[in-house]
Amino acid sequence: MSVLEARGVTKVFPGVKALDNVSLEIEKGRIHCVIGENGAGKSTLIKILTGIYPCDGGEVRINGAPANTLDKKTKKLFRNIAYVPQELDLFNEMSVAENLFMPFNQTVRIVSRSRLGKMAVPWLERFKIRAEPDELVKNISVSERQALQIARGMTDDNSEILILDEPTTSLTSTEAERLFGVLKELKSRGKAIVFISHKLEEIFAIGDEITVLRNGRKVADSPVRDASISWVIARMIGTEISREETYRPENPSSEVLLEVRGLTGAKFNNISFTLHRGEILGFSGLVGSGRTEIMQAVFGCLPVWSGEVKMEGLPWKFGDTGYSVRRGFIYLPEERKEQGILPKLSVKYNITAPLLKQLRNGLLVAEKKETQAAYEVVNTYNIKIVSLDQLIQNLSGGNQQKVIIGRSMFIHPKILIFDEPTKGIDVGSKVEIYRLMKKLAEEEQVGIILISSEMNEVLKCSNRIITIYFGGKAGESTAPFDKTKILNEIMGIKRSDSE
Repeated sequence: MSVLEARGVTKVFPGVKALDNVSLEIEKGRIHCVIGENGAGKSTLIKILTGIYPCDGGEVRINGAPANTLDKKTKKLFRNIAYVPQELDLFNEMSVAENLFMPFNQTVRIVSRSRLGKMAVPWLERFKIRAEPDELVKNISVSERQALQIARGMTDDNSEILILDEPTTSLTSTEAERLFGVLKELKSRGKAIVFISHKLEEIFAIGDEITVLRNGRKVADSPVRDASISWVIARMIGTEISREETYRPENPSSEVLLEVRGLTGAKFNNISFTLHRGEILGFSGLVGSGRTEIMQAVFGCLPVWSGEVKMEGLPWKFGDTGYSVRRGFIYLPEERKEQGILPKLSVKYNITAPLLKQLRNGLLVAEKKETQAAYEVVNTYNIKIVSLDQLIQNLSGGNQQKVIIGRSMFIHPKILIFDEPTKGIDVGSKVEIYRLMKKLAEEEQVGIILISSEMNEVLKCSNRIITIYFGGKAGESTAPFDKTKILNEIMGIKRSDSE
């Protein structure tokens, strides 16, 4: 029996039909996967299924009862649904235990912190969250926050339906496997689970049913056992994509663009490597291994204790991000929505904000030049927008990333650091980003450093790969790569141990 059902659901926003006659049924004891490109309508559908948006056509039913209006009666129906959003939505100044059980039972006027702490322990153990119950959320790692947010969605036993939106974005493979184990347990207890992910391997590892959305419409659904990865990709984007295609630049220069020797900081030790002009250098390691911290130290965000860096043979200045940008060294951060964009401002301003000096006529910014520059970036990088005045937070993740890349290229950088460049981006947009990185390296001779948790991403895009384990350099490889060797290195396994 369907516990949650969408019947011909349609949703229209000014200038765009976000959903067009979408129907699906969610059953108890099943994991129903929903997939589609960014902008396909997944987020809008979830907001309708959870009562955030009313639908403009069709209806939603929960346990057979219509839930189209948001009166007191239907709001009670939506309490049967536990929703875990993609973006972190925690209270940073409150404790781990307080976040885990929010919102508290409204009939309880006084909340005992000691009791909350005791209640939290089994949940923290279940998800292998190392934080203490009374520790402030702002002091724990991103992956632990993600795991905490998922755990919070599961603490209410009264919820019959669990909806998870990209739950493994900030989780390691081990943490993701642990989550899958918990989901299978919930499934065996009769819970209905909606699982949204861009990672096709996850869907085929855990899903029972799959629904594919494209441009606001349902284009396919199938039992997972009857589908294949190539079948899903073809329906997501409307064309076939070769899974064998690689994106590493051809014939990178032998000229050394960046030289790092003996770099040591708080989370890394004695790191040495070179970056050549026109190549993609991959950095692979587990979450927390120190990959990002190495690049942030070179860029100037984190302190350097010892070591030296040279760019184009000249000594480097540490601790000054402005100096790095002026020298043509640009860092594109992992947390795109928190550190890479100004979400409440327009696409136009997000593109031109770093370029205001170049767009001035005297003391004022020339509006015509600003608009022209914004359109140049939009057209060059094929950014899909309604208008330049559209809020950037309303663009898909892939288009937000292309805005960041486009404005960076406008100042003609020599080095680009891509930190998790396809995090939260669908498979079609991933390929666009990969091809764009290759083009920048080959045609603009930009040196690119790619930091990624996705092994296939690093293998497909890199000319060379540096592996990092526990803050140290574990190895260096040149294409074609030995995947087993790289996996052993990032996990700290010596070759003799694996034989």
